[in-house]
Amino acid sequence: MNVYDSDRIKDLLKPLNYQLTDDPAQADLSILNTCHIREKAEQKVYSDLGRLRQHQTNRRQQGDEMLIAVGGCVAQAEGEEILRQAPYVSMVFGPQTYHRLPEMIAQMTRQKDARKGRGAGRGIVDTDFPVESKFDSLPTPQSSSVSAFLSIQEGCDKFCTFCVVPYTRGTEYSRPAGDILQEARRLVELGAKEITLLGQNVNAYHGQAPHLSSHGDQEWGLGRLLHELATIDGLHRLRYMTSHPRDMDQDLIDAHGQIPQLMPFLHLPVQSGSDALLKTMNRKHTAKDYLDIIDRLRKARPDIAFSSDFIIGFPGETQQDHQATLDLVRQVDFAQAYSFKYSVRPGTPAGSMDGQVAETLKTERLYEIQDLLKEQQWAFNKTKVGTVQSVLFDRIGKVPGQILGKTPYMQSVPLEAPKRLLGCLTDVLIKEAYANSMMGIILDSLESISVAA
Repeated sequence: MNVYDSDRIKDLLKPLNYQLTDDPAQADLSILNTCHIREKAEQKVYSDLGRLRQHQTNRRQQGDEMLIAVGGCVAQAEGEEILRQAPYVSMVFGPQTYHRLPEMIAQMTRQKDARKGRGAGRGIVDTDFPVESKFDSLPTPQSSSVSAFLSIQEGCDKFCTFCVVPYTRGTEYSRPAGDILQEARRLVELGAKEITLLGQNVNAYHGQAPHLSSHGDQEWGLGRLLHELATIDGLHRLRYMTSHPRDMDQDLIDAHGQIPQLMPFLHLPVQSGSDALLKTMNRKHTAKDYLDIIDRLRKARPDIAFSSDFIIGFPGETQQDHQATLDLVRQVDFAQAYSFKYSVRPGTPAGSMDGQVAETLKTERLYEIQDLLKEQQWAFNKTKVGTVQSVLFDRIGKVPGQILGKTPYMQSVPLEAPKRLLGCLTDVLIKEAYANSMMGIILDSLESISVAA
């Protein structure tokens, strides 16, 4: 989501003649676009701000200026506290107000001119949740990568007890389907071959249907939206994230078996395999509910693979709860997964719960979960050896002459190959599988290019 927001911020600043620089010492404007999901995010922000302040000081000594801005979810949560601890910051704005950034810059410029010779003025804090959608104020995308992100839904009404999202992103909001289709077509015009639909609860999407909806629908769910996106000429791959099990309806499950462009890989966070913990987390689903959804998806799309999120050491977690999570992992057999030790998020109900788990025990349980998940991931990768996978090459590798792509299952494939293959879907015969990548040879009637060592 922050990658998408950062891309749109760049589009907002282009009419103001800003362009990107790799050298912060040369920047007229430095923006930290922040995330508040993980523990100690605030400390990292202040550490980064300290480094930027030195650049700001150096530029002032040379007669230049650097505006510093903090955006995103830490900005939303911290607000005025950022200006108190870092008064040299010019602008603080939340994820729902970054479309106002040009106005903030203009205001800061006016303040600077008015206070010339009298020191710096006070920074701006804009962390409202405006009634109007920010998307209505954002410009048309000006560029796109081969694999593009597209936000279709924001916010959350679930209020899981560990999560800050409802407090930093607000309540659930779904963009009108017509706006999404228009932006998707624009991204494809700009070179996108794959689009990942984004939302804090993306499968809770329920956007206003286009006026010319062929079925007379007033509202579209995610399944219906995916069907329409699949009709866009030149869009070869569709993905979506992040989903909640409660919103996995039958239309969306059926879409996995009906839409060839929808990749057979789904990230579906479960967080725990223990019903007791799921209840304490306010997830409103059980382990059985989750396993039933997995079964229905596999019936709709037999070749589908899954990834998930796990929180280890949630308050009150017992050894029995931990074992239940291990059991669920074994039943699903994940292709990938993310697992983290529980960390207190200030202001969330879980932060003040009794039964906080000792750090050493969290670490021990995390390693056990991760060992099993890594074993499953490597085993899944090995099942693709000897198969031909369609790889979308979308970026340059770190090794000279190397390009990187990914399979339908999000497996990384590094190859020594010509740059002309960037942006192309290419058949690759998988010869070797590793924990985090695949290796093989490109199938082509004219050439066979070996994989990088």
